[in-house]
Amino acid sequence: MEIPRILISLVLLPASSLSLGMASYGHVGVFIISAASGGLPREEITFARILKDQGYKTALIGKWHQGLSCEHRGDHCHHPRVHGFDHFYGIPMTNLRDCQPGHGSIFYAAFAHVPYGKLLATLGGLVALHTAGARVAARRLATGLAALLLAMAGLLCVFILTFADLNCFLMRGEEVVEQPYVAENLTQRMTGEAVEFLERNSDVPFLLFFSFLQVHTGLFASPRFRGKSRHGLYGDVVTEVDWCVGQIMKTLERLELKEKTLVYLTSDQGPHLEEISVHGEVHHGYSGIYRAGKSTNWEGGIRVPGIFHWPGKLPAGKVIDEPTSNMDLFPSVVNLAGASIPSDRKIDGHDLMPLLQGRVVRSDHEFMFHYCNANLNAVRWHPANSTSLWKALFFTPNFYPENTTGCFHMHICHCIDPFITHHDPPLLFDLSKDPSESKPLSPATEPNFHSIVGVMVDAAKAHEQGVEPVPEQLTLQHHLWKPWLQPCCSTLGQLCRCKRDHRQGVVEAEVEVHVE
Repeated sequence: MEIPRILISLVLLPASSLSLGMASYGHVGVFIISAASGGLPREEITFARILKDQGYKTALIGKWHQGLSCEHRGDHCHHPRVHGFDHFYGIPMTNLRDCQPGHGSIFYAAFAHVPYGKLLATLGGLVALHTAGARVAARRLATGLAALLLAMAGLLCVFILTFADLNCFLMRGEEVVEQPYVAENLTQRMTGEAVEFLERNSDVPFLLFFSFLQVHTGLFASPRFRGKSRHGLYGDVVTEVDWCVGQIMKTLERLELKEKTLVYLTSDQGPHLEEISVHGEVHHGYSGIYRAGKSTNWEGGIRVPGIFHWPGKLPAGKVIDEPTSNMDLFPSVVNLAGASIPSDRKIDGHDLMPLLQGRVVRSDHEFMFHYCNANLNAVRWHPANSTSLWKALFFTPNFYPENTTGCFHMHICHCIDPFITHHDPPLLFDLSKDPSESKPLSPATEPNFHSIVGVMVDAAKAHEQGVEPVPEQLTLQHHLWKPWLQPCCSTLGQLCRCKRDHRQGVVEAEVEVHVE
């Protein structure tokens, strides 16, 4: 049998995994700065590493966001190369609005966490002490508090002003080639890189992981796509991503690889509903009938489409409405490559090929466990011989304003107190009848309420007991900026700026755009 080629494309890359230590118990669940020391541990096995050992040529183009260095700037202990990717062209962090001039900063939301009430109470107390005659003590305390507040404000301003220079950079292999990166034509440059990878490796098995920077916050579109959509910049970006996918598919056809290549296109989460530009323009997608969006475990945050394409191997036009997970990619890809699934660790995913090819009609996932950072947030249960799809939520985010389905005061919903409401018993829904999660069930509306919840709670406990503790990668110590880890392609005095990426052009001279 001919070894299949594999092309995986995500319209965002999953940011964390509990079993890898890449989950946080605090506010911040991802790496924000490049000079942090945490990242995907070298001991973990990726499907890229397995496929490379099988003789595949492997490449990651786009967003990595799994850490970079450990002890010094050049060790690159968390670099994609360490985890099985022969070639890397992309950004090691994430694409934020701070990376785009004129888009403002996500860190303005930090002001929402300032304890204004406590500060005012402290100042009021100092005024009272001063009035009571404790003038020296009150003056010293007031002076110290004012100095502390000014220092904190100054540090935040410096952080925001230098963020793009120090954290928004483009790498080719292990070299920084553009700092900060110019986003305007970056999608097209990455498309050209992907096309060249396919052309170089058309005669051998390959794995191409194209992790789009878009349509994440900090939107950008090249000049020939800007203004093409009736849906503003967001629509322009979606149009350009669609064009990029089309270029890759055309390349596979031109190289006569369509029937030899499994293509998978998906996203890692729902729309970022809180994403409104500094000019008031909507910069987010739409979750349809599903509730809420990114950073929540409501259906609008976790239910995303997955599109598979493999002529001759997968039936065309087939729609599968069974619970599956992006974790299923690992065993699916490994089995397709003819390799063995690692037996020394728990693999939560299941091979999707029997389901995709119609050899079975049900997913192997009876239970699925949904986390918000390191906290088990929800359980999904698809009982055998039943059409019901139960979902229990142990806590939910506190939306603001209350009549919305987002956390607009903080730019994103958090997973810890006091930003959540706990539910005991958990909120229960039957998604087969109420996919919008509009009406939680109760003993009055569901006769088997307690037995259903009991099964799901027991499954959650058994699951949590089976999770082996590993060193946490997203601790405060790992998050802190370490100057000796700072990637810099010039000098800190020059704010590390450089521009030496040889790929500056676009793929085609003309673009055919279809807008609805």
